[in-house]
Amino acid sequence: MEKVISLALPFFGLIFLGVAAGKLRRIPPAGLEWMRFFVIYIALPALFFRLLARTPIEELTNVAYVSATTFATYCAFALAFCVGVLATRGNIPEATIQALVGAYSNIGYMGPGLTLAVLGPAAAVPTALIFCFDNILLFTLAPLMMAIGGTENEPPLKTALTVLQRIFTHPFIVATIAGVLAAAIEFKPPEALETLLMFLSNAAAPCALFAMGVTVAIQPAGRMPLELPLVLLIKLVVHPLLVLALLMWVGGFDPSWVATAVLMACLPPAANVFVIAQQYGVYVQRASSAVLIGTLVSTVTVTAFMYAITNDMLPLQ
Repeated sequence: MEKVISLALPFFGLIFLGVAAGKLRRIPPAGLEWMRFFVIYIALPALFFRLLARTPIEELTNVAYVSATTFATYCAFALAFCVGVLATRGNIPEATIQALVGAYSNIGYMGPGLTLAVLGPAAAVPTALIFCFDNILLFTLAPLMMAIGGTENEPPLKTALTVLQRIFTHPFIVATIAGVLAAAIEFKPPEALETLLMFLSNAAAPCALFAMGVTVAIQPAGRMPLELPLVLLIKLVVHPLLVLALLMWVGGFDPSWVATAVLMACLPPAANVFVIAQQYGVYVQRASSAVLIGTLVSTVTVTAFMYAITNDMLPLQ
């Protein structure tokens, strides 16, 4: 337990330092933009590129792993969507945001920091694969369901092009593709460039976690929806168990890859859920509450999964 606390305390400590800073200093949200830019466009892409570029290409083409983890995320989305449809009496746009709460883990800000801290460099490749393909899935499902629900008035072709643009211009996915190409040709960056990438990689997780805490703190608090406990149960408990069950059923994966998938799935709802809710003008205040409450509850659930993994309490083989 001491080992788990030593891992979890700095991790969640950075988040809550960000929350405290956001609450104590009333800095306008615009003041956070440069840190977000640094984290999203520079530091985390550098981390993904550096880790993937040094990985044998055979490890980056594990179709079975990608299929199982992405399908588990889709199942969590579908379950939370069903809860949302029942709770909103058929309101598809609101149910879509609830489905994102139940399926969209905070894999950008929190994922790399947690998996690398708990599992070490062995978690780098599965972390990048899950991030890339989960985002492709959810970036596709969100506009598709909003179009079905009637909030998108664009022609289907334009909606499809918008989805493709969001996928292939996302800095994390661009960095992932560049890292895979570098691994394929066995590219070795010059020493000066490698040192720069190392500096940026080391800054990625602390800055991302602090920025996430500030983001949660400055979001407006809305009322807690009655269905939120069930949706968060799907996100924080059912989703990681689904991933574990599917990977065990398929079989043949390295235990560190299975553990990485479980940790990525047990993370709280991503701050992007609030951003997407704002974009469509749907479920905005309650999405903010979902991200805030989910992050708070995850201090218990994520720590529990960390404890189970580090003490061999989960069937990872």
